[in-house]
Amino acid sequence: MPDTVPPLPTAAIVDAAVRLGIRVATGPASLRPLLPGRIFAGPSMPVTHLGSVDVILETIDDSPAGGVLVIDNGGRDDEACVGDLIVLEAKLAALAGVVIWGRHRDTAQLLQIGLPLHSLGAYPYGPRRIPPAGRRMATAFLDGAPVSEADEIVADDDGVLIVGPERREELYETARGILSTETAQADRMRSGTDLRTQLDFAGYRRKQESDPSLTLRRHLQDTGSAIET
Repeated sequence: MPDTVPPLPTAAIVDAAVRLGIRVATGPASLRPLLPGRIFAGPSMPVTHLGSVDVILETIDDSPAGGVLVIDNGGRDDEACVGDLIVLEAKLAALAGVVIWGRHRDTAQLLQIGLPLHSLGAYPYGPRRIPPAGRRMATAFLDGAPVSEADEIVADDDGVLIVGPERREELYETARGILSTETAQADRMRSGTDLRTQLDFAGYRRKQESDPSLTLRRHLQDTGSAIET
């Protein structure tokens, strides 16, 4: 995503994906944001954790500003693979956020650092295994969903998306249109015009009496409205 465009909510992106017939992978629902209310997006910088921070530092060193560090620690519950120093390093390198298929530690310090992070939660122990020597493995899996440097990551309170390169700009443009429509609808609702009136729900029910196959989605497409859930 261009730096000048605010990140899109994950809900708008998946609604656009459904509309366009584009598959967008998700990270596991068990990933939770450390800082609720924060949305971030950027090019993926994946790495498979081998038990040592060297490959993570290498990934940060290779990352462009605005990248998202994606660390695959196999979903382990018996160790935290990231703490305050790594997250602070990622922030100093101008990364947009961190996604960990595993656990973090130093929670109090991470809250002070303020870089958005999704993980399986906190755990006090760091890795106790002896790491092998080697260079960065520039791939990751989030509970079986592959992540590569060709992907972009979008994350918010609803979850983590892995957005591939195919039709990505079309996907984002459609998502922006959906978000704009629904934001305008919400503004009108706050001003007192209920959603049923905006969607001509009474008209939909009348038409459905003569055409039981009519769906609300089709009615909305015909009238130029939008509501995806």
